[in-house]
Amino acid sequence: MHSDSDSQSLTVNFRICRPRGTLEHTIWRGGGYKYRLLLTSTLVVETSPSRMPVCLLCTCLGGSVYCDDLKLDSVPPLPKDTTHFYARYNKITKINKSDFANMNKLKRIDLTANEITAIDDKAFMGLPALEQLIIRENHVSQLPALPETMTLIDGSHNNIGSRGIHKEAFKDMTSLQFLYLTDNNIDYIPVPLPDSLRSIHLQRNNIQMMHEDTFCNLNDFNYIRNALEDIRLDGNPINLSKTPQAYICLPRIPVGNLV
Repeated sequence: MHSDSDSQSLTVNFRICRPRGTLEHTIWRGGGYKYRLLLTSTLVVETSPSRMPVCLLCTCLGGSVYCDDLKLDSVPPLPKDTTHFYARYNKITKINKSDFANMNKLKRIDLTANEITAIDDKAFMGLPALEQLIIRENHVSQLPALPETMTLIDGSHNNIGSRGIHKEAFKDMTSLQFLYLTDNNIDYIPVPLPDSLRSIHLQRNNIQMMHEDTFCNLNDFNYIRNALEDIRLDGNPINLSKTPQAYICLPRIPVGNLV
């Protein structure tokens, strides 16, 4: 603890490590004035912003933690009961496996507009409740492995290429509804796609061809994909008119080049 009686300013450096309860500190200031500081805490408090409790550094509302636009360069330690985590518009460069370890209630992660170049492949696989992952507007080249519980995946505006998606990555995601991979370097449609899918956006990639069974089952002409109403392939070097049988099971023809 340091005091400056000339400027009447106060600098306090302290660390609290104790169970829930009230801790009373008596601090002194220049001129002999004495103040009492009452602290109620369950966390470790330090003067360094990067080591501050996340609910002092960020905004915590119920199970949601908002850490937007704070110049963070890594994922902060989160409360174990976090369900929704937002860390948009920061400077995070890497996602480590330990960043979300034992986060059994976490449903949504939004890391939009960071500087992420690498994600440990198992970083999200230990999250039993995870449903939504948004990593758009980063520099990711490899889409990480994800649990089967996913309903929304948004990896748009990255550097994901033909080798950046695991084989049959989405096959077992029986609740997946929204898959957004626009503005990448993907040169194929990542099949098989689950019947639950409602929307797939692949515009402005490098997709040049499509198989007639990409969306439909050619062995069963009674098969209809009523859910899949939104397919975006515009901005790709593919002529959709060359595969008319590929859309017979769909409620709408995909958006894209027909000439």
